[in-house]
Amino acid sequence: MKMNYEVVQLGEKKVAGIQILTTNENGQAMADIGRVWGKFLQQGIYSSIPDKINSKSIGLYTDYEGDFTKPYNFVACCEIGQTEVLPDSMVMKTIPAGAYAKFIVTGQMQKAVGEFWSNLWSMELSRKYSCDFEEYQNNSEDVNNQEIHIYIALK
Repeated sequence: MKMNYEVVQLGEKKVAGIQILTTNENGQAMADIGRVWGKFLQQGIYSSIPDKINSKSIGLYTDYEGDFTKPYNFVACCEIGQTEVLPDSMVMKTIPAGAYAKFIVTGQMQKAVGEFWSNLWSMELSRKYSCDFEEYQNNSEDVNNQEIHIYIALK
């Protein structure tokens, strides 16, 4: 499957949310990430994030200990303004400015995103392994027809 993308330059973004250390080995990330999203959306964390700049949710992959076969942190989060104070259970991360490959996927969120990552791992892409993220556009009430923009940091 050929995946089309465009290279975009992004400015720095600040995000806040909750994180988990995970790995792609043995399907661990699928379970961990699902749990973090569940907590983020169902326990009021999304609504308690101060100074959100829009209604989009972000799934951030960061603090890579190597390539995609090594552990990394996943953060369910939102982009924020200049807030200094966060609830205790939250972390703040900075998505660095730079070049990113931007992919647009549509469909049922978990299925579309899962297929995207499986395909990405077999692509020849000069990845930086700094910060990669999924930006959920939240532009449809239909859970089977969501638009997700996925940004992969490039060297």
